[in-house]
Amino acid sequence: MCSSDLGGKAFPEWADHWAARGYFALAMDLAGNGPQGRLPDGGPDQSDAVKFREFGAGEEREMWTYHAVSAVIRGHSLLRSVPGVDARRTGVTGISWGGYLTCIVAGLDPRFQAAVPVYGCGHLGENSYWVTNSLAAMTPASRDRWLKLWDPSVYLPAVSRPILFLNGTTDFAYPLDSYQKSYRHVPETLRHLSVVVDLPHGHIWTFPEVDAFMDGALDGGTGFPRLGVTEVKDRLVAADLKSPLPVVEALLCYTTDTGHWQARKWRTAAARMDGGRVVATLPEGARVVYLAIKDTRGLRASSEHAEIRD
Repeated sequence: MCSSDLGGKAFPEWADHWAARGYFALAMDLAGNGPQGRLPDGGPDQSDAVKFREFGAGEEREMWTYHAVSAVIRGHSLLRSVPGVDARRTGVTGISWGGYLTCIVAGLDPRFQAAVPVYGCGHLGENSYWVTNSLAAMTPASRDRWLKLWDPSVYLPAVSRPILFLNGTTDFAYPLDSYQKSYRHVPETLRHLSVVVDLPHGHIWTFPEVDAFMDGALDGGTGFPRLGVTEVKDRLVAADLKSPLPVVEALLCYTTDTGHWQARKWRTAAARMDGGRVVATLPEGARVVYLAIKDTRGLRASSEHAEIRD
């Protein structure tokens, strides 16, 4: 099941992708569009002007996020009622604003057995694309109300199923500092991480990590690799690794830049396997580092990033 702003015309390709993997896919356009354009009962539009409009107490149910989250949860109930669907094995994934919604829904609907938010995260009022525009344009009262009701950080602590966070190092909307704060709300035993250097932001539903994570969580497939806490000591960067398959590439990912996360240039250097750990030498001038691996399936997993303090 997908909660995403893919656009109605993209649904057949997305559904075919999952059907080819043996899943029953329910795609939802949460902007209120159908294949021929906007539906007469599509609810609030998904434009930033509508999502971040002024609203007062009592108007919460008229807001886009409320409608979108409600639609996903009701759609999940519908999906579970379809003959042939195993109600014990359902998952949710979404892209961009769909990733944002996936973070919220994963904390609200424990019937989902797995979740993969692509790009999306919380703490939008601290550092995100919307801090200096849409959120800044709201009155303080509406902005505070929006963040208390609709920021994923409110709901992520309630996640009780495995979840994979997939993002890029320089994502324009969801920067790594807010991203880290968001996934740390989820218990460490449940969260998996795949941060990829220069991963493009788009309606891309062919990331192999999403497919493999769902296969492992819902269909008994091979599990997903996981890297532990990033440790930096004596010019070495290290993290524990649990991987069901051999590693074909190990990397240290780092930046020497500071300032806006979206503008930092990221580099990679070879890391090595040392028993059950990934280890690399800390480069001169590195300000932020994390470790990443690729397994024999080509799946990319990463550790949390660590900031280097002087």
